[in-house]
Amino acid sequence: MRISANLGFLFREFELPEAIRAAKRQGFDAVEMHWPYETDASAVAAALAETGLPLLGVNTARGDVAAGDFGLSALPERQAEARAAIDQAVAWSVVTGCRNIHVMAGRSAGERAFQAFTDNLRYAVEKASPHGIGILIEPLNPRDAPGYFLADLPTALRVIEATDGAVRVMYDCYHMQIVHGDLLRTVEQHLDAIGHIQFAAVPDRAEPDHGEVNFGWLLPAFASAGYSGFFGAEYKQLSGSFAWLGDYGER
Repeated sequence: MRISANLGFLFREFELPEAIRAAKRQGFDAVEMHWPYETDASAVAAALAETGLPLLGVNTARGDVAAGDFGLSALPERQAEARAAIDQAVAWSVVTGCRNIHVMAGRSAGERAFQAFTDNLRYAVEKASPHGIGILIEPLNPRDAPGYFLADLPTALRVIEATDGAVRVMYDCYHMQIVHGDLLRTVEQHLDAIGHIQFAAVPDRAEPDHGEVNFGWLLPAFASAGYSGFFGAEYKQLSGSFAWLGDYGER
């Protein structure tokens, strides 16, 4: 299995270029990020080239965080800002060779939000696909992200259908266990719609070596079911230890 370090949570004591090097030293096979736009893209590209680690994904900007924004693309009245955030993510990803962009929906509801989201996703695909960059959407559980437009997998699948299959799901096991459970069967049923899988312990979102999901069993089961991508470790460190990495088969 190939495990990716999410630098939005891991190695935060370092600036991003050094965090990439730290992930390499620790034995991770790739990295992914949240909102890296304050870091010069060329410096990140140099660290990626030095380590040989691929950059799997970044998120579009959240908007005005102090005002409660958590994404923009499902907010009908803020299309210009949403598309500027998409443009920013595409430009940054081109320089760094990032493979995917997670377009954040934001806090909204209803059919106008659905239409805004799908329209902005089509825009994102139009801008990103010429560079070989994929577009991902991620359902977030309502306990951690109250009011977020994309709160379950059925809604994500409806969005994919409305965009003619041009986007895929970032399937975060932490969120999906809270919302749906039955993780293996769900992935088996919707494998074609899944572009990336992330994981963290449930319910505390810490190291994936405890809690109600046995990832040492589940991740190989996903691979056996046909998932061939990386697994993104997106968790909040409690122990600071990476001993759990040794439990994931041949490295």
